[in-house]
Amino acid sequence: MKLHQAYLAIAFVGSTSVDGFSSPQQGRIMMPTVSSTARFSAVVEEVATNGATADMKMPTAWECDEEAECVEVPACDDEECRTTLDVRIHGKWYDLSGWRKAHPAGAHWIDWYDGRDATEVMDAFHSAKGREMYKRLPASAPDTAAVLEASTAPYSQTELNFRKLRDELEADGWWDRDFVHEGKLLAIWTSLVVGAGLTVDSAAPLSTFLLALSMTNAGWLGHDYIHGIDKFANFMRPFAAVAAGLGPTWWSDKHNKHHALTNEMGVDEDIATDPFLFAWAPDPEHDSPLRKIQHLIFYIPFSFLFALWRVDTLQVAVESVEEKRPDAKNELWYLLAHYAVLLTFFPFQVWVPAVFLSGLMSALIVTPTHQSEEFFEEYQPDWVTAQFRSTRNAVTTNPFSEWLWGGMQYQLEHHLFPSMPRSKYPLLRPILQKFADENNVPGGYRESGEFEILYMNWDLYRKVAEADPVPGAPYSRGNGQLGAIDSQGGVAAGGVGLGKLM
Repeated sequence: MKLHQAYLAIAFVGSTSVDGFSSPQQGRIMMPTVSSTARFSAVVEEVATNGATADMKMPTAWECDEEAECVEVPACDDEECRTTLDVRIHGKWYDLSGWRKAHPAGAHWIDWYDGRDATEVMDAFHSAKGREMYKRLPASAPDTAAVLEASTAPYSQTELNFRKLRDELEADGWWDRDFVHEGKLLAIWTSLVVGAGLTVDSAAPLSTFLLALSMTNAGWLGHDYIHGIDKFANFMRPFAAVAAGLGPTWWSDKHNKHHALTNEMGVDEDIATDPFLFAWAPDPEHDSPLRKIQHLIFYIPFSFLFALWRVDTLQVAVESVEEKRPDAKNELWYLLAHYAVLLTFFPFQVWVPAVFLSGLMSALIVTPTHQSEEFFEEYQPDWVTAQFRSTRNAVTTNPFSEWLWGGMQYQLEHHLFPSMPRSKYPLLRPILQKFADENNVPGGYRESGEFEILYMNWDLYRKVAEADPVPGAPYSRGNGQLGAIDSQGGVAAGGVGLGKLM
């Protein structure tokens, strides 16, 4: 019996307590029951007192296309395909079982929100067109919606106020892109690549340094474009693949999940860095001897960041072609073009060190803005408050740092408004500071100097290195919860345990 079918059965027998995230209980239900596929069309089987079915209708399901146009079709076998998937968006429950396969970003995204609210995630990652499309999807069956609503946390006042703020910012044009600013950033990246190419023979170390800077810069530019929802961002979406060797599909799957479920232990891949770096004391079963010296060797795994991302990108790119995901073949060609240029113009002794130097710089930027803050053992229904509690900004001290951080110094602004062009974030800072104060957000608007936040991250590694293992500590790749890393089948599933290396 699927999770929400169990809720319906419990509701029918008059249970007074429904846990929205508990496991379904086994048991014989001697009351009117919902068939295993009835949620799609709200078909209910009426069971006679002698156990015979008095009235049974053929169950139906929904089948949707990429424009969210849905039609009813005969229901599939409950054991062979997904038959239960209800998500709340702006107070209304939608049956997304027929939409999940048509979802351009993949079915897994919707699966993570089965029985949950996805309002903020829907607004954060989708264009105006996308935010209108979902309204065409079929509503959940009334009985299903009633049970789920009773078991799902109500919207907090902070969430409601945040939606008002978002509407105001959209009306004021905060998503309009500054093309002069974009031109400057692209010109800097171009000059770095050209400079690296011109010095490759005469000054190889300088060429390596310039190429590393170009890779990090390309990562931040591609990051902005992949998140973007405007026409320019859509046109520039392949930039990360061409300029940095990082695929948009891999990036979206991994990074957007980090945005949606930030610092959720076992779910967020960005904090699943063991066995080389532990952000909390692990269970003895998942411990590693490296943990005891991680604060002394952190720069080594940091340096591997871009190299690992490149390998993961190629793996996902090939899998995406096999799975016929949107634009997968073009993305693979973009990646091949990147390596063709890289291997043609830069010798091994230049581009390989550049990859590792770029990884070190990037890791020093992306890691401390979250690992210094709160981790969550359970799903956080108040997405807005969770972003404030799990994110800390860095205050840069000079123009070079301001450019090098690539907008990631405004990590909170980015997490709350990921599709907003990063050029807007400095002006957004005082608005979010005021929002935090007015809504009494726990911990408020958090920020520290760029060097202080680096020390905080290092000190966390030191404290965890000195700590004893904790029996029962959350596993970094999940224990079966919705969206757990190990259950999604991605490149991070299972981790890189020492057993695999020896």
